[in-house]
Amino acid sequence: MKRITAIAFLAIANFATAGTSFAQSTGVRANVPFDFTVGNKLFPAGTYTIKEQSDHVIIITNYNKPIAALSLVNGNSNRSPNGGKLKFHRYGSQYFLSEILCEQANMNLQVPTSKTEQRIALQEAKLRARGETFVAAR
Repeated sequence: MKRITAIAFLAIANFATAGTSFAQSTGVRANVPFDFTVGNKLFPAGTYTIKEQSDHVIIITNYNKPIAALSLVNGNSNRSPNGGKLKFHRYGSQYFLSEILCEQANMNLQVPTSKTEQRIALQEAKLRARGETFVAAR
């Protein structure tokens, strides 16, 4: 009897923890008007939801299509006091997600530079065609 009570207690505790965790991880939603890359995955323009899966891992999901990917991230001390923002590095016509800055969702994260972005950055440095682009997120 004690064993059944202990198992029931653990099950209730797990559900309570999962509910709290779900409520805290509402994530960020943004309409990105251009194709962009995260890691080595190319995402088409569209509406995306970004949520933290665990410490240092996010999931990026297209709102209208079955497109999703996981990415490693690092904590970031930058803040966006005027609403949420996604920061992209731009090289010519290619965009790479760089930062997720959203105080509401408690997400201030930096996406590590991929090998693909590093290679393109070296090529574009010769042409001086790098820029930064921000997209509003909520």
